[in-house]
Amino acid sequence: MPEKNVIDKPRTALSKRYYNPSCIKCARLADFLRVVRGRHPDYACRPVPSFGTLGSRLLIVGLAPGLHGANATARPFTGDHAGILLYKTLHKFGFSSAPDSRPGDDLSLQDCAVTNAVKCLPPENKPVAAEVNACRTFLINELDAVPPKGVILALGKVAHDSVVRGLGLSVGSLRFQHAGEYALPGGRTLVSSYHCSRYNTQTGRLTAQMFDRVFFRVKEILS
Repeated sequence: MPEKNVIDKPRTALSKRYYNPSCIKCARLADFLRVVRGRHPDYACRPVPSFGTLGSRLLIVGLAPGLHGANATARPFTGDHAGILLYKTLHKFGFSSAPDSRPGDDLSLQDCAVTNAVKCLPPENKPVAAEVNACRTFLINELDAVPPKGVILALGKVAHDSVVRGLGLSVGSLRFQHAGEYALPGGRTLVSSYHCSRYNTQTGRLTAQMFDRVFFRVKEILS
C-alpha cells in the first residue's frame, strides 16, 4: 500500500552520521515499529530524519516522533498537535516559510533545522534511557554541525539532557529549566523550553506567549 501520509521518502542522501533509515539498533523500538506498521500500513514507521538544513544557526531538538505525527509523515513535528505551536512560532519569527507543516506542502525553513533526540517512535512516547543514549550518536553529529554563535533550542527535559550529554557536559551543572540559557564552548548557546506537546499547551504549562518569549531571546542571541 502506498504511504499516502508520508511527506518524504527516506533521505538516503543525508549522511548516515546524522540518520540511518534502516537503523534497528534498539530492539524494543524496532519491534514496536513493526507492530504499528501492521496497524497503519500507510504510515512511514521508520527512523525520522531532521528537517531543514543541518549547519543552520538554529537547531531545535524535540523528544521523539509522535504516533500520528512524524512517525506517519516522516517530518518532525508534522501531523499531530505538537507541531501546531512550533511551526506557527517559527513562521512568526522568520524561520519558516509557512505557519503550519502538512503532508505534500512545499514548506521550507530559513537558517533553522528541526530534529529529535530519538529518531524512532517509542511506546507511549516514552523512550528509555538506553534508547536515548543509542540515538545520541546521531544527535552528536547534528550538534557538531551548529556553527559558532549558533543556538540549540531543546524542547523538554529529555531533549535538554541528551543535548548536554551529547556536548560532553554535565547535566548536574546545566539543569533543565524553562527559558533556561546556557553558554556552551565555542560561543554557542543552549536555550531550553517546555515541550510544545498537546498536554503542555492545553494545560497552560506552556502558553503561546511563553514560547514567544523563548524565541524572542533566540533571535536576540542570533542577531
